[in-house]
Amino acid sequence: MNKSIKAAQGGFTLIELIVVIVILGILAATALPKFASLSGEARLASLNAAKGALSATSAMTHGKYLVTPGGAANITVEGTNVAMDTTSGYPAVTDDAQALALATAAGLSTNDYAIVTATSSHANKPTLGASQFALVPASLATTTKAATCYVLYTGATLANRAPTITLGNGTAPTVANCE
Repeated sequence: MNKSIKAAQGGFTLIELIVVIVILGILAATALPKFASLSGEARLASLNAAKGALSATSAMTHGKYLVTPGGAANITVEGTNVAMDTTSGYPAVTDDAQALALATAAGLSTNDYAIVTATSSHANKPTLGASQFALVPASLATTTKAATCYVLYTGATLANRAPTITLGNGTAPTVANCE
């Protein structure tokens, strides 16, 4: 009677453990490439969010400018003074400080984005004009991808004409450009 109790085996056999390890390896090999490309998608989604934040802040400052009698040279948004272009009534972005103020008012941190203007010393920056600045994901700021993965803000220069905010320079960046 004791022999039948001792014959009962506990645990897994070596073959069962090897089969489970092989199955886990196959699952990992098929799932890993899917998760590896998510960084480019995340950066692209982040740029879309930054574009929306800049657009909303620009529209909000324009609204405040319109209701201020005689217009104002500066509008305070989220505790940040944003310089206004008195011709268009939208935020002015003629230098690094003005671009930084607008990005800060939009809630965009320099920890997350490099703010690049025509006078910035970034090596791999996009081509920018005098009233433009670009937001490049901080993780790409020092790479060659900085020239293809960014949000471009072009300040308004005509009366009642809104600024232009695009992903890239007219051609939207792809996931491959942002990886």
